[in-house]
This record gives sequence, C-alpha cells and structure tokens, in this order.
Amino acid sequence: MSKTAYLTAPIATDKMPPGVPYIIGNEAAERFCFYGMNTILVTYMTERLLDLSGHLAVMSPERAKSTYHLFVAGVYFFPFIGAIIADALWGKYRTIFYLSFVYCFGCVALAADQTRLGLFLGLSLIALGSGGIKSCVSANVGDQFGSSNQHLLEKVFGWFYFSINFGSLFSVLLTPVLLKHYGPRVAFGVPGVLMITATFIFWLGRKKFVHIPPSGGQFIKDIFSKEGLQVIVKLGVIFLVFIAMFWALYNQTFSSWVLQAKSMDRHVLNFEWVRSLEDKMVGAGWTFVKGLADWEMDQNQVQVVNSLLILVLIPLFGYVIYPAMNKVFRMTYLRKISIGMFICALSFALSAWIEQGIQDKTRTSVYWQLLTLSTISIAEIMVSITGLEFAYTQAPKKLKSLVMGLFLLSQTVGNSFTSAVNFFIEKPDGTSKLPGASYYWFFTITMLVTAVLFVIAASFYREKAYIQDEDIGQGEKQ
Repeated sequence: MSKTAYLTAPIATDKMPPGVPYIIGNEAAERFCFYGMNTILVTYMTERLLDLSGHLAVMSPERAKSTYHLFVAGVYFFPFIGAIIADALWGKYRTIFYLSFVYCFGCVALAADQTRLGLFLGLSLIALGSGGIKSCVSANVGDQFGSSNQHLLEKVFGWFYFSINFGSLFSVLLTPVLLKHYGPRVAFGVPGVLMITATFIFWLGRKKFVHIPPSGGQFIKDIFSKEGLQVIVKLGVIFLVFIAMFWALYNQTFSSWVLQAKSMDRHVLNFEWVRSLEDKMVGAGWTFVKGLADWEMDQNQVQVVNSLLILVLIPLFGYVIYPAMNKVFRMTYLRKISIGMFICALSFALSAWIEQGIQDKTRTSVYWQLLTLSTISIAEIMVSITGLEFAYTQAPKKLKSLVMGLFLLSQTVGNSFTSAVNFFIEKPDGTSKLPGASYYWFFTITMLVTAVLFVIAASFYREKAYIQDEDIGQGEKQ
C-alpha cells in the first residue's frame, strides 16, 4: 500500500471499532448524494431533459421508468466487479477511494449537461463509481469486527442503515426544491459536493480502519474451493432469484410511486375544505392555515416519509419488536426476510387500491400513500438490513466483498425485470398495456408467489457465520 502503517486485523476489544464513525459519516454524505440525484431523476427525464439545441426533449413516463430502472440495475451490477477488484487486487480501502472519484465525475457530468448525452455519461459514471464501492463499503463495516465484539454487528449494521436514511432524508427534501427553483445544474451539483465531502471523510479515517489485504491469486482458489462454490451457489439462489423480486418492487418508490403521487392532491391541508371556511375565518392564524392549504408538496418530496420511518423503525425493531418476536419463535435471518417479502406484496396491493381510487376520483389525497410507504418501510427493515448482515456473516473470510456484491447484484436482477416490464408494456402511442391498478396488481401477485416459494427454499438452508480473525496484540501493521 504505502509507507503508512495500517491495521490489517481487528483489535481484540468488546467495544465499537475506531473506524466506525468515519464509515458512518462517509455513508451519510454519499447517500445524500445518491438519493438526492435519484429522487429527482424521473421528474427530470419527463419534464426537464433537453436536446443538443437546447429545446425540451423529454421522455414518456414508461420510457423514463425503464431508463431509471436500467440505471439502478447498473448501479447494482458494478458492486460485483468492484468486489472482485477489492478482494483480489486493491483491497477494500483503495477500491472505495479510487472509484469515489469516478462517482464525483459522474455528478459533475450530470450537473453540467442537461441533454441525453450528459444524462448517459453522468449516469454511466455514477453507476460505475457508486456501484463499484457499494459491496466494499458494506463489507468494510464487518471487517472492523472480530470475535470479541461480533455481538455488536447487528447494532452497527443498524447504525449503518440509519446513516443511509439520515443522509437521504435531507436530500429528498432539498433536491426537489433546488430543481424547481434553480434548475438541474444546482439540483445535481449540490449532491456532487456531498460526494466530494464523503470521499474526504473516508480518507480521514484511513489510519483508523482495518485494511484486510487482497488475496491476489488465492482469490480464484477461494472461489473455486468446495466451500467457496457451495456458499456462492446457495447464496446466489437466495439473492438472485428471491430477494431480487423485492428490489423490483421497492425501487418503484422512486419511479411509479412518484408518478402516482404526481396525479394526486399534494396540498398539506385539504385545499377545498380550507377554502370553504374563507368567509368565516379571519386573523393571522387563518392566514397561516390558508398558506398551508396553498402549499403543495413536490411529488418527489413524498418519499421523505420512507426515510423518516426508517429512522424510527430501526431502533424500534432492534430494541422492541425483534426481542418480543424472539420470545414467540427465534427470528433467524431468513425468517425476517420471509416476513418482509409478504409485507412488500401487501404494500403493492395497497398501491393498486389507491390507483383504482385515483381513477374513480374517490382518493385524491397524497396522504393515502402514507399507507404504502409505511408498509414498504417495514419490509425494507426486514429484507434489506437483514440481508446486509446475512450476506456478510454467511460469506467466507476471503470472499466478503464478493458475496456482498452478489447480494447487491440482486438489485440489478430486480431492476432489470422492472425495466423490461415497463419497456414491453409501452404501446407505440406511449400508453401502457397494464393501465391503472392492473400494473400494481401484476407486481403484487409476482411478489406474493416469490414469497411463498422463498419460504419453501429457506427451509432447506443452514446458516453458518464467518467472522474475521482478531489480532491479539494492538493490530498488525503493513
């Protein structure tokens, strides 16, 4: 690496590792960047995209959804490539650090050029940079722990996920406002500044982190060993066949659910009800209430509910719900994921019900989406956070990034499925072959069938945890 000494094994301690705050800070800033850009992407493609001459050249809703999910598929394909680079060649730290610069350049391209060329270049670089570091960042969290403090892994992965939603909370609120009032250049530029900040925070923690050395040629032997192949095949089926379908639905909170919110009444207070009182109410208080009635949320800001709920649900599940459920039956990783899948199907059933109400003009308020967002947030806690910890603990010590990349690859499969569905259901005139509620019922049934099959498959899986070896001194140096 360099002449600077780095830890290459976890220190034997029952406390939190010293590198954790830098990882959490880096993740919060990076997620601000990603979700800030991610939140406004579909709206940008359907309302603000230009051609080379500077005229509007926007996409149809179906094409925008297809493009969005193809981008997300790319974001979660490159973790697999990044994992191979990290485990075999560079190690996790250098992989994260170098590819973070690629990520930054992607943000610059997206902010600088509002044409499809800028969109393609920016999203390609972001997919490579963001995707390339994802498996390494998650695995780097687990690498900081040894046998003496492995009991803190569940808590730190909870904090890790908390930082993701802490960063996304503010970006989901801010970037739609920036897009509306200052345009795409600023709306994409501010997240880019946060990505530069994230890279700097990560660099600051370089001497605090445990740097597990890459295994070089041994990496190939580890993959094709009997143990390596068994783990990859077993986990590959779970991730790429079953959990993939969860992501096919979940990531539509940033596409089809945004477009659904656009067609709903997004006033903070019921607009018509407040107006009916106009002749009866006077004073400053009435002026304030009327102002709230006039304020309409941006369709992209509705997603802030998910981030807020996750911040509340993480400690609630960790300290209350899971302990209570464990008293009834043991909550293994796969049982948590199974329950989460059924809850995910329920969220889309509620979306179908809401969409039907929109068509019938019986549900015009965006507050109905609180039902779907609350439900899918619970599913996210049980599938995504659990899946991260499950992927890390079930991976052999020298294949941590690779298996984490395999877990993230499930998002590629899921989003590719959603992208393909939206591509094939688009008619030549831009309308859909699955109009209205039928679109949501299609995904509800698909998720429900997947969940049932997963319960059957999970009954045959036997969990086995692999934790990094500790250094009994103060940490080896290199």
